[in-house]
Amino acid sequence: MPGYDFDMIVIGAGAAGLTVASGCAQLGLKTLLVEKENLLGGDCLHYGCVPSKTLLHTAKIYYQAGNMEHYGLPRVELPPVDYSSITQRIREVIEIIQKHDSEERFCSLGVRVEYGNPEFLDEHTIRVAGRNFSSRKFVLATGSSPATPPINGLNETPYLTNKEIFSLDKLPPRLIILGAGAIATEMAQAFSRLGSQVSVIQRSDQILSNEDRDMADAIQKRLEREGVHYYLNTRIREVRDMEGKERQVVFLDKNGQEQTVLGEELLVAMGRKPNLEGINLEAAGVEYNKQGVPVDEKMRTNKKNIYAAGDVTGRYLFTHAAGYEGGIIVSNAAFHLPRKVDYTLLPWCTYTSPELASIGYNEKRAEEAGIDYRVWTENFGSNDRSLAEGEQDGYIKLILNEREKPVGVQILGPKAGELISEWVAALNAGIKLTTLVSSVHPYPTLGEINKAVAGKYLQQKIFSKRVQKLLKFFFHFKGRACMTSAEISILPISFTAFSIICTTS
Repeated sequence: MPGYDFDMIVIGAGAAGLTVASGCAQLGLKTLLVEKENLLGGDCLHYGCVPSKTLLHTAKIYYQAGNMEHYGLPRVELPPVDYSSITQRIREVIEIIQKHDSEERFCSLGVRVEYGNPEFLDEHTIRVAGRNFSSRKFVLATGSSPATPPINGLNETPYLTNKEIFSLDKLPPRLIILGAGAIATEMAQAFSRLGSQVSVIQRSDQILSNEDRDMADAIQKRLEREGVHYYLNTRIREVRDMEGKERQVVFLDKNGQEQTVLGEELLVAMGRKPNLEGINLEAAGVEYNKQGVPVDEKMRTNKKNIYAAGDVTGRYLFTHAAGYEGGIIVSNAAFHLPRKVDYTLLPWCTYTSPELASIGYNEKRAEEAGIDYRVWTENFGSNDRSLAEGEQDGYIKLILNEREKPVGVQILGPKAGELISEWVAALNAGIKLTTLVSSVHPYPTLGEINKAVAGKYLQQKIFSKRVQKLLKFFFHFKGRACMTSAEISILPISFTAFSIICTTS
């Protein structure tokens, strides 16, 4: 066997790369972690999940403070926000988490860290900062970057992506957002709540295109009530820089009429592209395309000693998906166990207010898969904790297949990202709905809505006419003790008249 410098070299220090590096090193594999930036943590820590959720929470507090009368408190006139103070807090949060993703910590686990731009020389060797390193196995975990759409004038117009939006020195009075995916929608609400006039321009006729229309439309209506302006089903013709002071977007609206929107800042959030530039995958013989690096169910590329995970594969661009894929690689590379990836029950969440969380099939994907399904819902307006906190917008949707087994859940409402975790456990463990319903949930909590929607499905079985007849036959139960006005109205006229006489005499 050739003598390699390392058992495993991981390229990229985001969620996938850090998972593989720490796991392999702790299992005894001599591991090298290569990162082109000067800090570990990847896009999620520095430009994605962490700064965006910090910003969203700050914007939520400011918004609630400006609407205190909704909670029975005196209305307060708030001063404008100092966005530089917000960016400072974002940096502080990142720095705290950065300690967990530090070079020192990974060195303590046994991982050697090198910084620089890696380049493959062959399928077992890379060059980093002028030095060559060889390894039995590699993992590509280089992540993704904001894609630049082919829009006239965009290359000549200053614009923001998720890499710049969290480090602005002041709040833009007017913000234009191109795209209406998760990042765009979260930023639209955050900046609108902080005081920006936000305009969103979307190519399709729905925001959050992968979600069911009813839930996406509900989020859009909420954001519109908060002041966000939407232009859907559009075709962008041109983007212009107006003497360095404003950005102008010219587009055709849904009726084919030309429209123009002006703003001090322009945020482009129209997709991602895999980070593959300069790696020289050709020298390693690794196949790739515009979407990323194709992998099999074991996360292997066409070169069986080279794996790929995270955004670079072009599959599911979520941090938790990257971590999951990294775990699959550790099992296969270290233990040589034939573990395969399975995204059937992969959860995800859009962190607007209300949040939208999903697991398994929604209606759109169930129809595409040809699944015969039924839908059961429960509104947050019927949840006592939601009412107490003034967050009654939204509902939960339970998707059952033809065998009446749950195949998906969507939650639109407060803390949906937390509430979906009960379904993550239940669906992965194959827990029956009867078990969920019979479990005692604390009152009053938002989590009761999970029990309520499952109970609504079971209720029509338990409290059916058939069950009533059986119980009456065996135990001689006497039936209902009263009747509603609606039930009286559909009785025969003679019986109704007799009831009225009895109640008035």
